[in-house]
Amino acid sequence: MASHETVKDENTSQEAQELSNKPMINEQLPSIEHLIYQPLAPIYLKMRRRFNLFSTATILLILFLCQKQQFFPLPSQALNTISYLILAIGLIGILRYLYIVIADKKKYFALREQDITYRCGVIFQKTVTQPILRIQHVELKRGPLERKFGLACLQLFSAGGAAHTFEIPGLLLEDAESMRQFILDHKTISNT
Repeated sequence: MASHETVKDENTSQEAQELSNKPMINEQLPSIEHLIYQPLAPIYLKMRRRFNLFSTATILLILFLCQKQQFFPLPSQALNTISYLILAIGLIGILRYLYIVIADKKKYFALREQDITYRCGVIFQKTVTQPILRIQHVELKRGPLERKFGLACLQLFSAGGAAHTFEIPGLLLEDAESMRQFILDHKTISNT
């Protein structure tokens, strides 16, 4: 009977050690600033800038052609509206281009053995960290432009939601595939 109580006491003390919930002091907390962040692929930054310029130029060209067309006369009010639209869309295109230049330089990711982190934001900065063990599945998303430039977007899904937890855009396809495989391999090793 005494040996049964000794085993029970050992199990209880072992469970107490595993389930401890000691308070942490600020100096003991790891700093997320010590992560080694990786920037997005440089071709992604160029692609987004070019797409913004191309789309803005296309809209401006269409409006300009509508304003100068000779097939049917437009009322002066419509011509004035088109002129204001050209000015507004040109200004929005320039501001959007500047925002893309600044914002894309502030997007980083870090992959560690136990978690993956994504940081972005110009005015409001956001840092998302997902433990790899909590990732349900991983998807690679590639649109026509991403396929043309050899890029991919890594989407991470965690338990409890239909939408993705977060995504990391602008990864080279080879890097995105390697990261996806690392996460999948790491999950199987950690769950055994």
